[in-house]
Amino acid sequence: MAQAPFRPFETDLDESVALSQLREATHGADDGELFLERRRAEALVLDDGRIKTASYDASEGFGLRAVKGETAGYAHSTELSESAIKRAVETARLAVGDGGGTLADAPARTNSKLYTDNDPLTDAEFSVKIDVLKEIDDFLRSLDSRVVQVSATLMASLQEIEILRPEGSRFTDVRPMARMNVSVIVEYEGRRESGNAGGGGRINLAGLMERSHWESAAREALRIALVNLTAVPAPAGVMDVVLGAGWPGVLLHEAVGHGLEGDFNRKGSSAFAGMIGQQVASKGVTVLDDGTIPDRRGSITFDDEGTQSGKNVLIEDGILVGYMQDRQNARLMGVEPTGNGRRESYAHAPMPRMTNTYMLGGNSDPADIVADLKDGIYAVGFGGGQVDITNGKFVFSCTEAYRVENGKVGAPVKGATLIGDGPEAMKRIRAMGNDMKLDPGVGNCGKAGQWVPVGVGQPTLMVSGLTVGGAG
Repeated sequence: MAQAPFRPFETDLDESVALSQLREATHGADDGELFLERRRAEALVLDDGRIKTASYDASEGFGLRAVKGETAGYAHSTELSESAIKRAVETARLAVGDGGGTLADAPARTNSKLYTDNDPLTDAEFSVKIDVLKEIDDFLRSLDSRVVQVSATLMASLQEIEILRPEGSRFTDVRPMARMNVSVIVEYEGRRESGNAGGGGRINLAGLMERSHWESAAREALRIALVNLTAVPAPAGVMDVVLGAGWPGVLLHEAVGHGLEGDFNRKGSSAFAGMIGQQVASKGVTVLDDGTIPDRRGSITFDDEGTQSGKNVLIEDGILVGYMQDRQNARLMGVEPTGNGRRESYAHAPMPRMTNTYMLGGNSDPADIVADLKDGIYAVGFGGGQVDITNGKFVFSCTEAYRVENGKVGAPVKGATLIGDGPEAMKRIRAMGNDMKLDPGVGNCGKAGQWVPVGVGQPTLMVSGLTVGGAG
């Protein structure tokens, strides 16, 4: 059953009183806001034909922030009441002290709408969702006798937010999210391997439940598992690597994207700090962070401070031209905010975060790029990775990769890890395909204990001189 829209100033709070309290908290401050949120989420997991998880979570609350210089006071509560806000004012006010700040101008308003505000949790009855998950399980087992385990997941959520600013402006957004995922394990002669596929975005759940969608994802998960079933140990050493289009952009996100967030650069802790106007990547490389792509997982009509989402060029033709900014870091660095102030929930303060981060395509045919690889690895799927923001050094594990010799794609390899230096790897890009694509909608990004949905993307790339860690 659909719930009534989130209208906290109609059901719980007097707007004029809340505004007065917010102004008290931000008097003499540089910035601040009252962020109100209601979120509902559902997750259904079918594992080996049985319901493993059936969860429903609901939360609501507010966060109140007052910013003065480099300091921010933040308080939050699950109670939407004047008394709770009053207590929050006392806490947030500590950051302002004697004041002296000049309140920043309000963000410009926008009439753009990047996604539906329909509730994906109400797209289908519970029993229908379970039936779809069971169909996926039955379908995969019927495809191949080597399938020994299937896990299928449907997830949907709806985040409703209100932002009240000290000058009186209000920003309202309704953010849907839906995702479907399939995991399969195959076994042959005592060896077991797995494959995963899925996707989603700020869309209704119904489309993901269509047979045409889930069957394609199920086949892809099985294909990856069967590829890995025949994989040989990965080689080790320094070699050229071709990265596939789409999801492999997660390496760009981690090894370069985080280093281009404003707070790291203002504090001088990023490997890219102080390098605006300098060449940081091979000529022809252009990287953007774009939160304005309709229906994408990382897209936001406006960020969690009210700033309109942007299509921001970070690296242009190899030259560093900008960072991703929230309001506080933009002000301290003397630039404009870019719509990248994001937070996990009302219980978290905003900070500069990525939305959909991707590299534009080049002019090369992807097949020609692979054919030019004399001795290396062709990596088309990635799992987890780690990066050190201060120097850009990264380690990523491959979930699907192939040995390439003399331009010929050979056997799949298992256990390959890519090790390198993000800024240095950007300068070693030797070819870019004309096949840029975005990931299927599966990304989550962690920073300082906060998680937000993101997107990644890139064309097929050749990068020279990466270290491949393997078994031989």
